[in-house]
Amino acid sequence: MSTVAEAALPLADRTITEVGELLRRREVSSRELTEACLARVRRDGERLNTFLAVGEDRALAAADAADARLAAGDGMDQPLLGIPYALKDIFVTRALDEDGQPDGGLPTTAGSRILEGYRSPYASSAEKRLTAAGAILLGKTNCDEFAMGSSNENSAYGPVRNPWDESTVPGGSSGGSSAGVAGGQAFFALGTDTGGSIRQPASLTGTIGLKPTYGRVTRYGMIAFASSLDQCGPFTRSVRDCAHVLGALAGHDPRDSTSVDTPVPDYAAALTGDVRGMRLGVPREYFVAGMEPGVEAAVRAAFGVLEGLGAEIVEVSLPSTDAGLATYYIIAPAEASANLARYDGVKYGLSAGEGDLLDNYLRTRGAGFGAEVKRRIMLGTYALSAGYYDAYYVKAQQVRTLIKAEFDRVLADVDALLAPTSPSVAFKIGAKTDDPLLMYLNDACTLPVNIAGLPGVSVPCGLSDGLPVGLQVIGRAFDEATVLRVADAYERAAGFAQLRPPTAHD
Repeated sequence: MSTVAEAALPLADRTITEVGELLRRREVSSRELTEACLARVRRDGERLNTFLAVGEDRALAAADAADARLAAGDGMDQPLLGIPYALKDIFVTRALDEDGQPDGGLPTTAGSRILEGYRSPYASSAEKRLTAAGAILLGKTNCDEFAMGSSNENSAYGPVRNPWDESTVPGGSSGGSSAGVAGGQAFFALGTDTGGSIRQPASLTGTIGLKPTYGRVTRYGMIAFASSLDQCGPFTRSVRDCAHVLGALAGHDPRDSTSVDTPVPDYAAALTGDVRGMRLGVPREYFVAGMEPGVEAAVRAAFGVLEGLGAEIVEVSLPSTDAGLATYYIIAPAEASANLARYDGVKYGLSAGEGDLLDNYLRTRGAGFGAEVKRRIMLGTYALSAGYYDAYYVKAQQVRTLIKAEFDRVLADVDALLAPTSPSVAFKIGAKTDDPLLMYLNDACTLPVNIAGLPGVSVPCGLSDGLPVGLQVIGRAFDEATVLRVADAYERAAGFAQLRPPTAHD
């Protein structure tokens, strides 16, 4: 753990806020920042297995272009100008020109063999918005196959290792993004959160991870897992950094039918550090059976910090919480079953290329999908099948309505909710792979937030057994400003803003 002042940290381990100020004062260049991150990728990337593709030449060219803009005094009001970042390999990046020929862009695999080598003819809206903001794309990060997992052990390209302890997982499914930011390989990264896949790995790697409200950030060009649950969000090293990235991403996108046309506030301006008079609810059901004592102690200590800042901490109840896991594992696999039907070996991606059409389908999907993806497709297909649709899928949607109503009722009386992000710290690689239910329980504290479509952020709140613990702040729909305000006030007061893994040194 590093507890020294941020200015004493190596360049690659500092926050966007600090290096952005250095850029604008011309005390450091975007090329230097990019080279610092690439040096970390070369040093640690293969060992931690964080990246699936790196575009070094493109990144350096983009950094030089950012430096030219800064030298001309252009873009001084863009906080992400010249800042290197990474993109979870669930977002398509343009790699073909208008004639369908490779143009040197990055492939997109979704962590699956069925898309190995796939090159997209278009870019995701998230990448386009970050490019417009001046950010520098370094490469694509490893992830659980099609974002299905809680440990990043389901990637077809091998597990990601946690820079805090390389024998442990970084969380999932966005483990490459979380480990990359924690390890200084990028100043921020994008992930996706369907049931906790940003917040849970943020908790396990000591980073900030935000799941925005469903519909706040465009999903166009984000490969779908469960379309009514998936949401894009950032990993950063500070809450202020998170506010800057969200500000660049948020806003209506007419190409995404689930994108909501609602005003985007100035998130950074909301970070006042003041929570005096705020009512913050603690759902009693979120302290689940089996939660590690060190995690519970760290989270409850965080409540005390916020209370000391003038917030009122009140206990609340969300009685349908224990139904969240079952509800999620009906809805998400059902939607995955429908979404993954397009990977048939005909249009793009892997093709077995043998026998008749049906035989090609079966061979392609049998060889291309991993065990966890096959498990969820089968669960979802069963839930949608004749005779079971009403008993399972329709019932799950009814329970979803109840869970959302409970959140709305409680959040009408409090400003935000506080809870653990994960019931445990990072666990050993391989420790839970033979027990899917035990693995699914890792998301017990996060997936109800996806079911309700609400915003939530994980912020580091200390260490247990030398590994990071995350505090989760949950808010009303489209009220990310309050969620970030509470997280920022805690971050300033708690003294954990300088948490860095032991490997974070040059």
